[in-house]
Amino acid sequence: MLSFIHLAGRVPRLDERAFHKRIGLVILATDHTTEPDFARLVANERIGVYVNRVPYANPVTAENLLAMRPSLTAGAALILPDETLDVVMYSCTSASVMIGEVEIERAIHAAKSEAEVVTPTAAAVAALKALGARRISVLTPYTVETSRPMAEYFTARGFIIDRFTCIGLSDDREMARISHDDIVAFARDATAEESDALFISCTAVRAAAVIARIEAALGKAVVSSNLATAWMCLRLCGDNAVKPERGRLMTLPLPERST
Repeated sequence: MLSFIHLAGRVPRLDERAFHKRIGLVILATDHTTEPDFARLVANERIGVYVNRVPYANPVTAENLLAMRPSLTAGAALILPDETLDVVMYSCTSASVMIGEVEIERAIHAAKSEAEVVTPTAAAVAALKALGARRISVLTPYTVETSRPMAEYFTARGFIIDRFTCIGLSDDREMARISHDDIVAFARDATAEESDALFISCTAVRAAAVIARIEAALGKAVVSSNLATAWMCLRLCGDNAVKPERGRLMTLPLPERST
């Protein structure tokens, strides 16, 4: 019976890791965009990207965003259990404001103490500073109520907001379906002439795919949530490749962080 199956005569050699660097993504259950963006922008022969989803229910409200907080530790722990990660990125911009970056880092470090923790908000701040932007315009897909804490977040970090535009959606699945052409059109309308750069908030919005188009239309630097986190994750993993076709940000190193 099955006598044609033979056991190999030796044990295979094992590399220390399947990939030299490991990035874990903690994303919303409803997220359509982060995984494809990171597959396109980040994953390569040196960097493996590993994903887990945490419970989330629409609409996008402060209550529903805050409800994710208890799931973050378990969400990170289930990414390659008992193995180390180099970076863990929590992929929700509005929840990063609502929950707070310190709380997010604490929750993720409870599961992956060795990992660098990245949030879209912290990555966006680092990206805008790397670009030398002080005056910014901001575009969000959110309602006014969800957008207000975002405006307060950037103002508190020293940015001058020349124009703040919100589209008024409350379902992140609809945010993920805004057409590329409309993202470009909204970005053009949302940018003040005096601004140094435009920030497009929300990891659901497919802005990273059209950053170069928007920059060409505006003549200014553009940062989106997913472009910023992809850039920061790459740089933290030692990948400093210059890719101008993906936007001005992807030509820059990560600024030195204060200790």
